[in-house]
Amino acid sequence: MITNQILQKTIEGMNAITKVNFVITDPEGIALATTVSEVSEFGKPAAEFAASPAESQVIGDRQFFKVYDEKSLEFVLISMSDDEEKAQLMGKVMALQLSELTVAYKERFDRDNFIKNLLLDNLLLVDIYNRAKKLHIEANALRIVMVVKLEGEKRGDELEKVRNLFSSHSSDFVTAVDEDSIIIVKRLNSDSYDEVEETAQSILELLGDREGESIRVSYGTVVRDIKDVSRSYKEATMALDVGKVFFSDKQVIAYSVLGIGRLIYQLPLPLCRMFIGEIFGDKSPDDFDEETLTTIDKFFENSLNVSETSRQLYIHRNTLVYRLDKIQKSTGLDLRKFDDAITFKIAMMVVEYMKYMEEQDF
Repeated sequence: MITNQILQKTIEGMNAITKVNFVITDPEGIALATTVSEVSEFGKPAAEFAASPAESQVIGDRQFFKVYDEKSLEFVLISMSDDEEKAQLMGKVMALQLSELTVAYKERFDRDNFIKNLLLDNLLLVDIYNRAKKLHIEANALRIVMVVKLEGEKRGDELEKVRNLFSSHSSDFVTAVDEDSIIIVKRLNSDSYDEVEETAQSILELLGDREGESIRVSYGTVVRDIKDVSRSYKEATMALDVGKVFFSDKQVIAYSVLGIGRLIYQLPLPLCRMFIGEIFGDKSPDDFDEETLTTIDKFFENSLNVSETSRQLYIHRNTLVYRLDKIQKSTGLDLRKFDDAITFKIAMMVVEYMKYMEEQDF
């Protein structure tokens, strides 16, 4: 559970302070970390010591110690120095430090494993509360799930960078269920989304400006009970998927802004084609020129207000009316009427969704 990199940093730090050399092996004598250049000579004596009943042993100028994970032997530590007493003392200190590291990382692993299973709905309700209590995780607290999507070329350090960003917040959890996504279960002080938006921007700043890599962040809704964390995760995942279609220009997307897009995204393509055929007939929305599409977007943006739309487009009111009449003649939908406007808006979103899905097939 403890990476070799962590072990190496730990003994290098102690070596820099004490000038005592260390070698860490597994119970089979395979070297995991070392401050000496040649380690082949340590394998056999380390394995023999691991198999012996002794907890510590002196062989020549080398001090051997066992490091346990609960009752299971995890590491063999070897300390060396010209000063035998110093090697023994620092060996004991390092063995204790490794033991504490093992416990800490085991707890971190247990928590990480719990959070992953919680997100994926792999736990029974009674197990959620029992394990949360055992791991000292508060069951009733405001939380939200954020998903960081990594697209394109990755450097491999993204997960650790995000973990470091949240390292001072013991109530936050950072994990991953695949190599392309980082998941944050964040504890909130209130049910306001301002804190979440600030966090999303911090993540973008942390991982941004990487050539060949695209970063997008999504988040679900705030939940108050730990059993609902999986729901917030599903919402955040859907926000990513739907956001690609209808909010492709945004790097941060919230589930709460998806609107009808989350319903359209779940429609089967044959039904979409049937619907579009009923609305546009043999024509395609792509047949509309840029001027017409701009007019439609601005008209919707201004809540079907003719006067305000014509003002923002810098055209006469009658010109806008003419364009709307032209659209009505082409589609049979009068965008000045709420029901027709809704039908047209949904149709345009369905077309956008169909284009996206067809592109995914190639």
